Amino acid sequence: MASSANPFLPGATPGAPFRFLGLPTVMLSTGETTSGAFGLMEHSQMPPGFASPYHMHHREDEAFYVLEGEVAFISDGKWVLAGPGSYVFGPRLVPHGFMVAGSAPAKMLLLCSPAGFEHFVLAQAVDPASPPAPPDMSRLMELAAAHGVDILGPLPDPPAVIPRLARN
Repeated sequence: MASSANPFLPGATPGAPFRFLGLPTVMLSTGETTSGAFGLMEHSQMPPGFASPYHMHHREDEAFYVLEGEVAFISDGKWVLAGPGSYVFGPRLVPHGFMVAGSAPAKMLLLCSPAGFEHFVLAQAVDPASPPAPPDMSRLMELAAAHGVDILGPLPDPPAVIPRLARN
């Protein structure tokens, strides 16, 4: 079956940077450029200690690829520490989240399949020239609910020692 996706459409190449949850972010691809298959974004500079909310997707799976730094992930109550070149999967209907570990910033790709989550992100896009600021939590909760994402609260406390992700 031929796909109607066109990788050369505007928006399939790196777009304009913006801030999401205070992070410098670039939307690399959306459902409109992938026939609804996935959305892909890059968080280009996550400061040490940054943490996502603990959350659960109802509509899409979420995958992470660490490019730089170290990121601790929690999925279904289990923690793992991932460094550059590590891939971590956050399946739908399973609570998960992440935080930047160590003293260096981290950079990672975030892919959601099928597409749709990127619209939640873009609805909260802030001018990249604005200073980092915490999100408006009431708006975040409202948009999350509208996009099939449950915000469960802050991340659970990590263990004293987080096991490192085994890589092949």
